[in-house]
Amino acid sequence: MTSPYLARTSSISLRQGLSALLLAAAGVGMTLPAHAETTLYVAGVGGSTEQMYKTRVIPAFEKALGVKVVYVSGNSTETLAKLQAQKGRQQINVAMMDDGPMYQALQLGFCEKLTDAPVYQDLYPLARLSPEATAVGMVATGIGYNEEAFKKRGWAAPTSWTDLEDPKYRQLLGMPPITNTYGLHSLIEMARLNGGGEKDIDPGFAVFEKKIAPNVLAWVSAPGEMDGMMQNGDVVMAVYGSGRAVALQNTGFPLKFIYPKEGAVALQVAACSVTPNAQSELSQQFIQYVLSPEIQKIQSESNGFAPVNRTVELPPELAARMPYGQEKVDSLLKVDWDTINQKRSEWTTRWNRTIER
Repeated sequence: MTSPYLARTSSISLRQGLSALLLAAAGVGMTLPAHAETTLYVAGVGGSTEQMYKTRVIPAFEKALGVKVVYVSGNSTETLAKLQAQKGRQQINVAMMDDGPMYQALQLGFCEKLTDAPVYQDLYPLARLSPEATAVGMVATGIGYNEEAFKKRGWAAPTSWTDLEDPKYRQLLGMPPITNTYGLHSLIEMARLNGGGEKDIDPGFAVFEKKIAPNVLAWVSAPGEMDGMMQNGDVVMAVYGSGRAVALQNTGFPLKFIYPKEGAVALQVAACSVTPNAQSELSQQFIQYVLSPEIQKIQSESNGFAPVNRTVELPPELAARMPYGQEKVDSLLKVDWDTINQKRSEWTTRWNRTIER
């Protein structure tokens, strides 16, 4: 279906249509140069996110600007690795990653300063990671479970992070490793609930090794693979992101997502314009376009990314399935990425040696 504000471009020139409609929606008051025969390389995660961008986000941008956008698929750590491998000769123009790897990219100097634009005034303060990076969507890390499987077993719905320790889930639990942000959040929460935290991770490792690992059927980093195991009945509960939950729910699967009583953890999908960048201006325009109310709503509908643009209005049924609105956003737990990124390599080595053996 043609985008409402882009559909009107047929009555005016391509360039006028983009200036007046596309970037007006993103809150950008500027005149655009032509980008003939230009290719923009956008890196982001695969699966349902990749399909959403390729089918519902990128085509309108390409048509309005007369450019080609190539989506470079990979998880966030893979995108960061590509930036490191291509240092000084970057082939990626726009990088979209989970907030943890994005903070690493910022520390390594891979992102240029974002061009000021009115749309940034419409964002939740939490969304501005730095002058060089912005969140473009938000999800919550919590627990997903197969509602039908629980009913058949007569089990009550999980309510707490500590439910991951319950031995009744032995070999029925799916868990992302800590190379995945969902898994990392889980480790930190278990440390916090047992007297530690980012600066004292030992309690988290102890709980995982002694109580959670025996319940885990598989350590799964690929979201699509976790969905498959849930659909096949191999696992009945897993640590999930609210966005992934919406994507699976959209297939008709009876997945329920819960915010643990101790709190769900904020996970932001962030974007930056990579430096050095042969398409700097176009990269900035793409990020602003993704922040526009229309694209923010598409992300919410298709992939469960809660809008970071405060002006977006969602229908109540959809809003209830994600961290939407100031009150819900403020309730999310935050993590200390500065400490985490200093320790992450050490933790990963320890994890591989003691947990995921």
